[in-house]
Amino acid sequence: MRTRWFALALVTVLAALGSAPVASSKATAPNATTVTVTMKEFKFILSKRTVPHGVVTFKLVNKGALAHDFKIAGKKSKMIGSGKSGLFRVTLSKGSKPYICTVPLHAPSGKKRSLKVT
Repeated sequence: MRTRWFALALVTVLAALGSAPVASSKATAPNATTVTVTMKEFKFILSKRTVPHGVVTFKLVNKGALAHDFKIAGKKSKMIGSGKSGLFRVTLSKGSKPYICTVPLHAPSGKKRSLKVT
């Protein structure tokens, strides 16, 4: 009789555990900042001019006729074709961070500025 009672109790506990939410062992990632970068011929339009230091995700949206890239803090995105978009993630420290398009003649023609990182 005891064995039957123990088995029933064990099944009940296991069923309850199966439906209970499971805690994740992963630490919650700090809030990352996202900046949309609209790419056009000879200019970038950023959705934010100032960001907090840490991980920044740049959402690159090419509305120009040519392929463009985005370089900041020594890191460069892949080329984004006309009408295409992509994500580019960088960890930024505090300070003024210049950014450019590395396509020849784009930066000298105005496709460069700085992002303030606080």
